[in-house]
Amino acid sequence: MHARAAAATTTAVLGIVALLLPVHDARAGSALRPSVIAHRGASARAPENTLEAVDEAASLGIPWVENDVQRTKDGRLVVIHDDSLRRTTDAEEVYPGRAPWKVRDFTAAEVARLDAGSWFGAGYTGARVPTLEEYVDRVEHHHQKLLLEVKNPELYPGIERQTLEVLSNEGWLDRRHLTNRLIVQSFSADSLRTVHELEPGVRTGLLGMPAVADLPGYAGFADLVNPSYASLSPAYVSAVHALAGPHGKPMKVFAWTVDDPATAQAVAGYDVDGVITNKPDVVRRALYGY
Repeated sequence: MHARAAAATTTAVLGIVALLLPVHDARAGSALRPSVIAHRGASARAPENTLEAVDEAASLGIPWVENDVQRTKDGRLVVIHDDSLRRTTDAEEVYPGRAPWKVRDFTAAEVARLDAGSWFGAGYTGARVPTLEEYVDRVEHHHQKLLLEVKNPELYPGIERQTLEVLSNEGWLDRRHLTNRLIVQSFSADSLRTVHELEPGVRTGLLGMPAVADLPGYAGFADLVNPSYASLSPAYVSAVHALAGPHGKPMKVFAWTVDDPATAQAVAGYDVDGVITNKPDVVRRALYGY
């Protein structure tokens, strides 16, 4: 069987298994097991933010993947975490003398030449920095869900509208995706407010941990508050859950970045709705036992 088809089959089978597991609702008095989100794809097992990392998450049966979006010199959206190409590609070797190798200083064609996998391991030599179109197509291929981060929006004026245009063109703004398969997040409240104003149907998540007193102000345009697990507490999660977001449902909390079983279990005990992790197989095993 073709690797992609096998991954899709695995995803479907594990999805059925998950439905059969005893999951209890915390609102009814017992612990709710949170969603597991593959941070930059299954980034402990494949180079982050590549199609290979999406494939790896799918092969593990992980429904949710997270990614980061930046913009090239000629206006294409690409999936990469840093605003520089230096850490996760061979840009220094391919383009010597162009320090500091900022994404915004290179065209999409130039970025496409780069090796985004060999830094992680020889087996991934030749992996590329995907465009946003390529990335969402791969996520769609595996029937996965996407937590998309608008990265450094202050560097890329208008990136919110452009991101939504790409998602629309790729079929990701229909009811099926908006209801259950897409969340756009950012550390920038202004960026999220813009996303909400441009496309009110899109669920949005504010990265960080604003003061409890300020949460009602964010509830008008953010469906989630996504903090670092290290600063989180059960009381804070309860404060977020007590508020209704822009779509009339209780706001949710996705905690990042959790990679070990003990921490995953502790954070799940806070009643978070999602756990973002580089090691989704490890976290899932800790929370679900498979």
